[in-house]
Amino acid sequence: MLKINEIAPNFNALTTNGKIDFHEWIANSWIILFSHPKDFTPVCTTELGYMASIEDEFTKRNCKLIGLSIDSVEDHNLWKKDIEDVQGTSVTYPLIADENLSIAKLYNMLPAQEEPGKSRTAMTNATVRSVFLIDPDKKIRMMLTYPMTTGRNFEEILRVLDSIQLTSKHKVATPANWKKNDKVIIVPAVSDDEAKDIFGDYDKIKPYLRFTKLDDS
Repeated sequence: MLKINEIAPNFNALTTNGKIDFHEWIANSWIILFSHPKDFTPVCTTELGYMASIEDEFTKRNCKLIGLSIDSVEDHNLWKKDIEDVQGTSVTYPLIADENLSIAKLYNMLPAQEEPGKSRTAMTNATVRSVFLIDPDKKIRMMLTYPMTTGRNFEEILRVLDSIQLTSKHKVATPANWKKNDKVIIVPAVSDDEAKDIFGDYDKIKPYLRFTKLDDS
């Protein structure tokens, strides 16, 4: 079972943008790796189209997108035309063709006993809607899993990326429903004196709950 802060397993794969070695492809970027149950299905069409429409927001944050399902590259490329027709956006990020389920099993995206086959549907295909946020050091920083019937909130994934990038640079955490430019929480390991030196003014609600504003938050 994969865990937060573990190194993301490496793999070689065929994608719509050619063959990749995953770790080499990551290079010095942040990565969103996300799986979908099946090409030519309704929820997945809306998801991948929406991700294409906000890809620039991830690019601004030095984050690359890569999708995955057990479909072939040929099916991916045919389906991309449908996505553009329905959603009005072109999918330019790579889609992995995991036809033998090896990557899906490596990342716990489906039960090990599942086997690929043309007759599978979105409901019987066990490739769930998984999301992995991976940092430039190849570490897994976030994992999310949605049921097949529920499309993902990709604005939330962007929000989590903002939070993790910010908290990786500063001794802070982000509160419930935090959004970029909101106040952040000073972590308990920072003393009041140290907090004054680092952050200047801050609001002390409780000894363990102190809010401050960062210029890049």
